[in-house]
Amino acid sequence: MSGFGCGITSEVAIARPQAQRAVLWWVLAINLGIFAGEFGSGVWARSTALQADSLDSLGDAWVYGLSLAVLARSLRARAGAALVKGALQLLFGVGVLVEVGYSLVVGAEPLSTLMMIAATSALVGNSVCLVLLTQYRGDDINMRSVWLCSRNDVLGNLGVIAAAGLIAATGWMGWDALVGAALATLFLRTGWIVWRTAWPQYRHGVEPSGARES
Repeated sequence: MSGFGCGITSEVAIARPQAQRAVLWWVLAINLGIFAGEFGSGVWARSTALQADSLDSLGDAWVYGLSLAVLARSLRARAGAALVKGALQLLFGVGVLVEVGYSLVVGAEPLSTLMMIAATSALVGNSVCLVLLTQYRGDDINMRSVWLCSRNDVLGNLGVIAAAGLIAATGWMGWDALVGAALATLFLRTGWIVWRTAWPQYRHGVEPSGARES
């Protein structure tokens, strides 16, 4: 009986990484498509929030590729990959803040209708990614960090849609910069959380209590 149980455990141990790998390939492809469509629309619409959102999708595509590379490797390797993802989120946060400052100085006026269309299309794709990744978010820091990135994408899309609606309703272009700044804050917070969780695993193989974000 015990041998039968071990066989089931072994099959599950093999099947889980295979399922993770398939999901990561899907979300990588989806995010590359989202980036291409959303970045082009953001440049055309002169929208800081939309461009920030598209760059996050590009970063996520790179993150998913990195996650695939370390999927079957040691805990330390997966934690190291998570540290890179956290650093990327921090970098994007700073970059978006710079872009927000630039847009305020230049005074660009975003096209709210195009913002709304592009962000809604991206929201559909990112929602699919989030659903696909949700069941794996508790597996390890590698999968949890990609889930956090996907969650940020969905929140970012909703933020851009809200900004576009507020611009259309009020005529005040400052909503775009405010949403861009809010997204930057979200990126910085996520980057810090991933680093706080992954660093002890990278050094000692121990996850600190209370570091998990759901």
